[in-house]
Amino acid sequence: NLVLCSKGIPQTLAAFGLEGFLDGAGCKLVFYLHRVARGVSLSTTCLLGGFQAIKLCPSISRWMELQIRSPKCIVFCCFLCWALHLVVHSYIVRYITGPVNSKNKSMDKIYLYCSSPIPGRLVFSVMAVIFLFMDGMCLALMVWTSGSMVLVLHRHKQRVQHIRSCSLSPRTSHETRATHTIPSLVSMFVSFHALAAILSYWITQIQNPSHWLRSISALVASGFPT
Repeated sequence: NLVLCSKGIPQTLAAFGLEGFLDGAGCKLVFYLHRVARGVSLSTTCLLGGFQAIKLCPSISRWMELQIRSPKCIVFCCFLCWALHLVVHSYIVRYITGPVNSKNKSMDKIYLYCSSPIPGRLVFSVMAVIFLFMDGMCLALMVWTSGSMVLVLHRHKQRVQHIRSCSLSPRTSHETRATHTIPSLVSMFVSFHALAAILSYWITQIQNPSHWLRSISALVASGFPT
C-alpha cells in the first residue's frame, strides 16, 4: 500500500497536468518512502517464502523449527528489513533536489513531478551494484524457496496418489493447486520486478525520457506490490 500510494498518487496528479504540488521536502519524502517501501515489500515477500519453505521442507525444518516458531524471530527479521532499507536509501535525501525545473531541463533527470541532478558515473555505479545485489539475492531466494516447496508438494502428491485414487471426489488436490499457484505467482513477481528494473535503468541512461516511457515504467513498477 505504501509503494502504491507514494508513487501512484503523485504520478496520477502529474498525469492530469498538475504542476508544483510538491516542494523540495515533499519530493524527498515521497521518493524516500517509495524506495524504502519497495525494498521492504520485496524483502518481506522473500522472507515469507523462506518461512513457508522451512515449515514445509522436512530437511530444513528439523534444525530451524524452534527458531522459526518463535514470533520474535519473524519480528526481528521484519525489523531488520526496515532498518536496512531505511539506511541504504538515505542517499535520496541528497539525490532528489525538488520540483521539476522547467527552465533548465537539460541538467535534470525529469520524473514528471520531481527532478534530480544526473549522478556521477562512480556514484551511479556503486548504487547500481548495491541495489542489483540486494534485489538479485531476494529474487534468487524467492525462486529457490518456491522451487523447493513445489518439489516437496509434488513428492507428497506422488506418495498419497494411491489413496486419492480410491476416492470418488473429482476435486483437484491441494498439492496440485499449490504446485500451479506458486510458480505462477513467483513468475509474475520476478517478471514485474525485472522489467521495472530494466525500465528504470533505461530512463537513467536517457537525457530526456519521454512522457510515455516514464508512465509505462511507473505502471510496471506498480505490478509487483499490486
